[in-house]
Amino acid sequence: MNQTSLGLKLTVKKTRKQELLAQMEQVVPWAALIELITPYYPEGRTGRPPFSLSTMLRVHFMQQWFGLSDPAMEEAFFDTPIYREFAQLGDFSRLPDESTILRFRHRLDKHKLAEQILRTVNDSLSERGLLLKVASVVDATLIAAPSSTKNKDGLRDPEMHSAQKGNQWHFGMKAHIGVDADSGLVHTVRGTAANVNDVTEGNSLLHGHEEVAFGDAGYQGVDKRPDAKANVIWRVAMRPGKRRALNKDNEIDALIHKLEKLKASVRAKVEHPFRVIKRQFGFVKVRYRGLKKNTAQLTTLFALSNLWMSRHRILQAMPA
Repeated sequence: MNQTSLGLKLTVKKTRKQELLAQMEQVVPWAALIELITPYYPEGRTGRPPFSLSTMLRVHFMQQWFGLSDPAMEEAFFDTPIYREFAQLGDFSRLPDESTILRFRHRLDKHKLAEQILRTVNDSLSERGLLLKVASVVDATLIAAPSSTKNKDGLRDPEMHSAQKGNQWHFGMKAHIGVDADSGLVHTVRGTAANVNDVTEGNSLLHGHEEVAFGDAGYQGVDKRPDAKANVIWRVAMRPGKRRALNKDNEIDALIHKLEKLKASVRAKVEHPFRVIKRQFGFVKVRYRGLKKNTAQLTTLFALSNLWMSRHRILQAMPA
């Protein structure tokens, strides 16, 4: 009889999945999130008892961290024991099927809980002094959508559109975010079709308490729009053509060039959340049809990216 048949685990090395789940176990504000969702989650009904809210929330988050669809999440429970362990499911207990996972996500969408999840996460980070409100940086990124028409309607998603970036066309949506200029943590998320100009969403990405806002050259004129906030000073990047025309041997132009570099160093913070959801979480293409569902998923992803980016500081502050 070998050690495997006895259920012994002799390996001490943790995989990256185990490390991530162990860290998220500690940094996610589980109690606050469960309190938020409890009023919208059924306590029980006739027939099979529902899975605990804690289990379903953990399953929902694992889908975001590992890029798993509903059927893939169901199958992963059979293949990956650490998923069952993190979801607080026993080795021989009933496992959530794809329909159960789908219904839980629909419940979150129905009650617009993704935005409240982001707010709850940010409140917990603010209490730890990790989220300030003095300045914001805004930006947008394209998220691809399937362009195939091989579906029951024979059409592409009508809420997605094409947009040109450089010399290349992209079909999909845009994720617009506002982040804290100090920490790079996301406080506001908006989802639009890909052909919506960045500047039209600029002012909606501010939380209202900042004094200064930063944006790239795509936000030129944002301070003159009807929805501009009078108490916010915008620091928008110079257009690339005008910046290239600067003469660095000229004292004034040299100062302008240095100012643009300083503004760019602040704006760089906004790229970190995009990197996390695209590279760390593998979110490079929308999963659902329509902007509403995809924006809800993006909001949840950015809430989790805030926790991922803050995890080391949170863990260091915890008592040993």
